[in-house]
Amino acid sequence: MPGRRLEVKWSEFKKVGAYLAAPRGIWVAALFLLVWSIMAIDLFPQKLELKEGQPSPRDFKAPRGIVYESEVLTERARQEAARQVEPVYRADTSVVQRLEQQIGEIFRQLQAAINEEDEKERFNKIKSGLAFLELDEDFLKTLAGANAASLHNLEGEARTILRRVMSGAVPQDAVEAARAKMLAQVDSSPVDDKFKPLLRALFRIIELRPNLVYDVAATIENREKARNSVSPIQVTIRQDEKIVGDGEIVTAEDIEALQKLGLLRQGSSWNGLMGLTLFLLLLGGLLWGYLRFFKPKIYNNSRLSLLLGLLIVITLIFARGVTAINLGGQPEISSLVGYLVPVAAGSMLVAILVDVQLAVFVTVILGLLTGVMTGYRFQFAVSGIISGLVGIYAITHLNQRSDLARSSLYLMLANLLSIISLSLLFNNSLTQVSIGALLGIGNGLLSAVLAIGFLPFLESSFGITTAVKLLELSNPNHPLLKRLLLEAPGTYHHSILVGNLAEAAADAVGADSLLARVGAYYHDIGKLRRPYFFIENQLTSDNPHDKLSPSLSALIISYHVKDGLELAKEYRLPQVIIDIIAQHHGTTLISFFYHKAKESSLANNIVESDFRYESPKPQTKEAAIVMLADSVEAGVRSLPKTSPGRMEGFVRKIIKEKLDDGQLDASDLTLRELAAIAEAFMRVLGGIFHARVEYPETVLREMERRKGRNGMLHKQSAG
Repeated sequence: MPGRRLEVKWSEFKKVGAYLAAPRGIWVAALFLLVWSIMAIDLFPQKLELKEGQPSPRDFKAPRGIVYESEVLTERARQEAARQVEPVYRADTSVVQRLEQQIGEIFRQLQAAINEEDEKERFNKIKSGLAFLELDEDFLKTLAGANAASLHNLEGEARTILRRVMSGAVPQDAVEAARAKMLAQVDSSPVDDKFKPLLRALFRIIELRPNLVYDVAATIENREKARNSVSPIQVTIRQDEKIVGDGEIVTAEDIEALQKLGLLRQGSSWNGLMGLTLFLLLLGGLLWGYLRFFKPKIYNNSRLSLLLGLLIVITLIFARGVTAINLGGQPEISSLVGYLVPVAAGSMLVAILVDVQLAVFVTVILGLLTGVMTGYRFQFAVSGIISGLVGIYAITHLNQRSDLARSSLYLMLANLLSIISLSLLFNNSLTQVSIGALLGIGNGLLSAVLAIGFLPFLESSFGITTAVKLLELSNPNHPLLKRLLLEAPGTYHHSILVGNLAEAAADAVGADSLLARVGAYYHDIGKLRRPYFFIENQLTSDNPHDKLSPSLSALIISYHVKDGLELAKEYRLPQVIIDIIAQHHGTTLISFFYHKAKESSLANNIVESDFRYESPKPQTKEAAIVMLADSVEAGVRSLPKTSPGRMEGFVRKIIKEKLDDGQLDASDLTLRELAAIAEAFMRVLGGIFHARVEYPETVLREMERRKGRNGMLHKQSAG
């Protein structure tokens, strides 16, 4: 509401639970499930058409452009990055320590042997202790003659060579190379040549091990870092780009692309179903809020609410049927069938049967749902919304049922322009533009046909009186109006004038002018039962009421309301017209016969209520306007002089009397609107009871001259 802040209290939301718990909430939930089922068909499990490594049964092309992160390509790149990472090794210092311990143990045995005083015992001890070195006896004798200092220096040189070689990285495959390096360094060492065979033998038999150990944890960590450093790979597929051709071997990338495009689903998409459910709940909540706060009359009317839900479901059913069409099995053509979805049919039916402003809101919802249903296609959502809005505009000035057929021309033109513009935006081929344009033209025709076909059925099923129905009732050839013209011509002409007054007044206050006019045409049909008891149908001076008592005359006059209701039901007039017939007199006093009775000898026994209509007071603006127009038209004709000033005073007097009598209490008419109604009545009455124009003297003489000349010509012709 412009200029007014809408305050929503928490208590309003509590009403939602009560709303859904009521019987009305049951069919609301049922309609929601229907909509959900229609929209979720594509998300249910489907049989796979393709398998990786197998030939494709047909060509697959992209129905739309798409950009997505490829899980397949990203994973492949991450695996390659991990493979490029070298294994991680760490230095094992314990290897050198163990080797030094072996060397130290050997030299301790030598040291213990040379400490023996007996030379022979010393030789035998060295020979037995160093047998594993496989040294010749001559060298063993040399060792037996060595002193402690020489052995100490020899041990130190052995340790030095070991540390020098093993200080670097020695992996498993470099162990023997390290041994050869040690032997080479023995030859170049400053050790006395006679002791070098011991070092050579020592390094030949020493148990060398690699000092680089494979670090599993560090390697895995480095490879994981390499995987994480690879950014997701984005794939861009353009519209109509071939994904996989007929007979080509299907790859994992092809299957992923087809799944992203919605052409292939592998099992049910729980994420998709959850997202769709939340999306529908959001749209449903928006529609509920719009009805609750901006259209309370529709919100509180279960019949109209149910009709609105059914119209949405029916439109989506047709949309689902359209999207299932396969145009020749060619993806680039079949992908355009979304332009055929008849959103405009639903929009026009909502506008005609429920409310025009609500139809605009519903059109946006239907357009969004169409976009989702057609594979999240932006162009189909936009085209549907444009088509629906144009359809609403086309029926805002609906005058007859054939106007619905003519609205298809507007829809065709709007669809044509929107589809061409969208095709240019998406850089479609000339063939696609042509096919899309043909589908847009077909959409306009289909929407009009559906609207025309469903309208009579929905009107009768839900008891709704549309503008089309009212226009049909306003046709003078309607049986009741023809009867009124032939059997009660005075009442017929009175009703026509009342209709003109009511239509102008309704326009002035923003009421339904068509309903007011048609209601005025039928408001006095009850007079068909006894037409000559009403003065406008009395062709002679004889008045049957002169022979009746005032109370009986008042009863006959008031009974035309009940007679009218019976005729209305017999001819199956809409309820809104029946309401106007029932309420157009309210509890008004039949003043002529009441005052006549008061003037009689039985005046003391007269009760005013006996001379009032026993009908409900007008409940709508249209019924109240018909009441006022009826009284004004009948009263103005009884005025002896119909000058503008006299008519205006009389009109305002009648309106004031109805207001003071409480007849307008339930109609919601304001004083400002009553003033506007009076001005509208005066405009119409001024055109009916205008003064005749006095012709100038010269014009009168010219008319006499021509009349005389024509008379002479007739005489000559006769002669």
